[in-house]
Amino acid sequence: MVDLSVNIGKLRMRNPVMTASGTFGYGFEFDDFIDVDSLGAIIVKGTTREAREGNAYPRMAETPMGMLNAVGLQNKGIDYFVSDIYPRLLKYKTHVIVNVSGSKIEDYLYVAEKLNDLESIPAIELNISCPNVKTGGMAFGTSCDSAAEITKAVRKAYDKTLIVKLSPNVTSVTDIAQVVEDAGADAISLINTIMGMAVDLDSRKPVLSTVTGGLSGPAIKPVALRMVWQVCNAVKVPVIGLGGIMSAKDALEFILCGATAVQIGTANFIDPRISQTIVRDLNTYFEKNNLKSIDDIRGTLITS
Repeated sequence: MVDLSVNIGKLRMRNPVMTASGTFGYGFEFDDFIDVDSLGAIIVKGTTREAREGNAYPRMAETPMGMLNAVGLQNKGIDYFVSDIYPRLLKYKTHVIVNVSGSKIEDYLYVAEKLNDLESIPAIELNISCPNVKTGGMAFGTSCDSAAEITKAVRKAYDKTLIVKLSPNVTSVTDIAQVVEDAGADAISLINTIMGMAVDLDSRKPVLSTVTGGLSGPAIKPVALRMVWQVCNAVKVPVIGLGGIMSAKDALEFILCGATAVQIGTANFIDPRISQTIVRDLNTYFEKNNLKSIDDIRGTLITS
């Protein structure tokens, strides 16, 4: 029997496949397509202290090898999540993780403390890496001092599994990873989107209302693989890899580079069944290659 289970902090997941925040709604939007409980975990859309309308339209654009988004963390705020969304998530047996964002440290703390009280939310993903909001988000994740400060503050307020999501838009991602590990992160996820833009030649204007946005999809996979490999060699906590994963082959490459788990993002927009397909194909790969567990392949990349 193949055992695909992995540990992320205090979480024991049945397999390493997770869904990336902002690409899977709150999970129940996908109930008609897949068995959500077949996944290792789902990460619901970014949640903030107050309701956010997000950025003006147009805020999404296709590119030849992915997509640009500048949604801007649109959501109805943590109080709405607690009163209206959380009760609908109680039906799931898989782990439900909430992505947390804000403009000030106090905002992050407020949301984290609210979520700490919810029995069926066993972990949060701290978003210090969002490239399409004007304040907060990526601002916290682009310097060691601010990344350490916000991680340490949330760690004191939150006693469950704390995942910190890193930005690729930095000089040294390993430096950021090491300081958030030292500040109390139980796990690290990377990469978030890469800053990019698209231009409309006819109008001579940017396609996005915000001019720039976050690039995701297959185009960023080589960058994501490189950064995941670097971080896995720099920290001891589990690393969750994401960025351009479209198949089980892609997921296995991240695991080979040292990732304990992976997140499926942009692929969900192309095929709403893709996350479950990747779980199935991982099982098939392990059976064909007589592999018994993730540890048989994780971090076994040969570089010399």
